[in-house]
Amino acid sequence: MDDLLELLRAGLPAEALVTDPDITATYANDMASFCDAGTPAVVTLPRTVEQVQHIMRTATALRVPVVPQGARTGLSGAANASDGCIVLSLVKMDRILEISPVDRIAVVEPGVINAVLSRAVNEHGLYYPPDPSSWETCTIGGNIGTASGGLCCVKYGVTAEYVLGLDIVLADGRLLTTGRRTAKGVAGYDLTRLFVGSEGSLGIVVKAVLALKPQPPRQLVLAAEFPSAASACDAVCRIMERGHTPSLLELMDRTTVRAVNRMANMGLPDTTEALLLAAFDTPDPSADLAAVAGLCTAAGATEVVPADDAAESEMLLQARRMSLTALETVKSATMIDDVCVPRSQLGAMLEGTAAVAEKYDLTIGVCAHAGDGNTHPVVCFDHTDADESRRARESFDEIMALGLELGGTITGEHGVGVLKKEWLARELGDVSVELHRGIKQAFDPLGLLNPGKVF
Repeated sequence: MDDLLELLRAGLPAEALVTDPDITATYANDMASFCDAGTPAVVTLPRTVEQVQHIMRTATALRVPVVPQGARTGLSGAANASDGCIVLSLVKMDRILEISPVDRIAVVEPGVINAVLSRAVNEHGLYYPPDPSSWETCTIGGNIGTASGGLCCVKYGVTAEYVLGLDIVLADGRLLTTGRRTAKGVAGYDLTRLFVGSEGSLGIVVKAVLALKPQPPRQLVLAAEFPSAASACDAVCRIMERGHTPSLLELMDRTTVRAVNRMANMGLPDTTEALLLAAFDTPDPSADLAAVAGLCTAAGATEVVPADDAAESEMLLQARRMSLTALETVKSATMIDDVCVPRSQLGAMLEGTAAVAEKYDLTIGVCAHAGDGNTHPVVCFDHTDADESRRARESFDEIMALGLELGGTITGEHGVGVLKKEWLARELGDVSVELHRGIKQAFDPLGLLNPGKVF
């Protein structure tokens, strides 16, 4: 420990090192349940690339594991500390280095908060689409690490589609530049995409070149109330089959709607079994919403209410954004699943999840990026009740198994981390796992970067 601190101090200012155990303990874990976390030896808060390089060279020299962290809003344990590790928090590297309206790119450091970037590019008439529900607090580096999605993915895609290039500090301290800042480019293997979603297991992102879009018109939202989750999922299929391109297509089940109402008094319909939110940011969104309203009615919607203006639309979006927070108030703990299935299987996924809730006698609320087939079943349980905690964990695993049976994936946007690494091999298969481990060995031969995660 003394050698570690002495070497770190040689290249870091005093304020970049935290050793007080009461403070370092607050960096031990992200927001996931049932994920072990260790005790870090030290927390580092670098502000420059050179400082990150110094940390990694020190870690390599002393064979000390390093756990990269952003805002720790993750839900898979990917940012959890291991015993004796260096926590490398990137939140102080929070500068927007460049916004280019001509090239339609932003160049940012990893600690930039998603919402801060979004508002900054808006001032230039531009738009950075990926918007996780935690966008007011999550960082771009964290978004890249877990390949985050968001509410607008159905039209605009996920984080991976907006990362053009990266600067990465490797395990041994070398600086690697990948990708480009041009609209096109196919030189060499696509190492940029390899790092997106790697959860800090291959290198430390210290700079990102991000693609931007022209800012679209303000979207208008429609809310449709359904007598069953199945009929709401049928509406989703009809909307996509008819070729509509909503900027948002989100679903909240009865449990989620009631939780939001209890927490925030939003006035959402407590009578609903499923609430579908559809939005369009086209030049004439009212015409698109009218067409979708007809499809919702044909699928069995009992009430369809288009928002009158942007303010009412934003209120509905806020209700959806607070879904996970509201479900956390149902019981003392939650496990948030992240299973993505083909859209055609969305109804079966929700029906199966309801059956799991009944089987284990648990409250499981579901909110979903319905247009992507990405569901977030939230298992609510009392963490002080050993039997209920056991049932929660078993139900979580059963939901993941259901997703794979339906042709889906165990994670659409939250990542593997600690929580799902046992399931990753089941999804990938032996050959793929072997190749993944070979890639990890090539970039991190000593196994220092985020050990115990993903594999």
